[in-house]
Amino acid sequence: MTLDQPPERKPVAVPVPERPRRFLEAVRAMQGNALALLPKIAFTQAIVSGHVVRRFHMVMDPPSLKRILKDAAADYPKSEEAQAMLRPALGNGLFLAEGAHWRWQRRAAMPVFAPRNLTALTPVMTEAAEASCRRIAARPGRQDMYQEMLQTAFEVIAAVSMSEDTAIPREVAHRAIDRYLETAGKASLLDILKVPAFVPRPKRVVGKAIIADLIRATDKAVEARMGREPADPPPLLDLLIGASDPETGRTMTAEELRDNLLTFLVAGHETTALTLSWALYLVAFDPAVQERARTEAREVLGDRPAGAEDVANLPYIRQILLETMRLYPPVAILSRTAMKPDQLRDREVRAGDVMLLPFYALHRSEVLWDDPNGFDPDRFADPKAIDRYAFLPFGAGPRVCLGMDFAMQEAVIVLATMLARFRFTAIPGRDPEPVMILSLRPKGGVWLDVEPV
Repeated sequence: MTLDQPPERKPVAVPVPERPRRFLEAVRAMQGNALALLPKIAFTQAIVSGHVVRRFHMVMDPPSLKRILKDAAADYPKSEEAQAMLRPALGNGLFLAEGAHWRWQRRAAMPVFAPRNLTALTPVMTEAAEASCRRIAARPGRQDMYQEMLQTAFEVIAAVSMSEDTAIPREVAHRAIDRYLETAGKASLLDILKVPAFVPRPKRVVGKAIIADLIRATDKAVEARMGREPADPPPLLDLLIGASDPETGRTMTAEELRDNLLTFLVAGHETTALTLSWALYLVAFDPAVQERARTEAREVLGDRPAGAEDVANLPYIRQILLETMRLYPPVAILSRTAMKPDQLRDREVRAGDVMLLPFYALHRSEVLWDDPNGFDPDRFADPKAIDRYAFLPFGAGPRVCLGMDFAMQEAVIVLATMLARFRFTAIPGRDPEPVMILSLRPKGGVWLDVEPV
């Protein structure tokens, strides 16, 4: 770059402080955006350690992440803080369960996500993509694509999770999930200070009331399906009802079915909606990438929507989604608690230390990535060339996301269908703000000008 050239514009990113924040600064930052905790050195170092009430280690080192998430995963369970925020909504399902209770549920649920079941459910994704295109076409011009993607992704997860006669109304689920995450999903000062769990957290009390209607609706859906013949094709709820632990034969109780169904509803729709929303922001940010993707989509699809058989023929669309999840991982930070002493590189880990796994910083590490803040889907042209533990949008190890293939297939189908039919243009001054409240959301929405092509 010569002196008279302006610096290259980058997609929006979280402002990073030059130094770690002091305690009260950190608490205030966490209330608005958990990623505001990340200091600049988190993007240039392998591990950043410190002490704020408790000892902590931010880990951006692939070998150390492999140890935490895979090799010694049992010694690094989910933190108490993360469990406290999510348990009122997700109970003790796969996402939050630990130890033997998690292991048997995982064994029972794995066949549910077998390729044959995924193939049977993919027509729902095509139908949802088509329905979304109809809604978009009916209101050309400026649109909030984040809200549209939330609706599209929820329609998919609701349709594949439950049969029509037991479906939970979208309005009930969407409103409850959104309001719950906005209240109970924020870190509590009482958690940070290690105040005992029996002391009420006001926002969680409110959050529990907010989610109550959704829990009751889910209980009714489970009760209505138990003891009945599976639908054809069977939705996820029917598959879970029929699932059993291959080692013990144990099946899920109504409460366990409810917890796992809620996990799929909450995690399964928001994470996909976020990926698609950020992807649309990025292709509007870079029209050349958008045009190349549109050419690929139109050559494969013509005027029809994408289906399962098209996914393998849309590699550039997939690269865009992978690069989107690098820049804006839906789950941008995980937290674990060390149960035993350990050694990670040159750092002593003591029992009780908090392990922060900031995938947002890992994915933008200046050590691991060329042009880490730039948008370049071609870096995923050969995914095998990327260190497995340098890119973790779905986690890794024994707790890697069970719905990973499902989510990627849905995202490719929806994005390809949309790019083949519409042009998305950025609106000056309307860039979304990346804010993490449990998930990495586009604050203010993803407002784009949309026109047919």
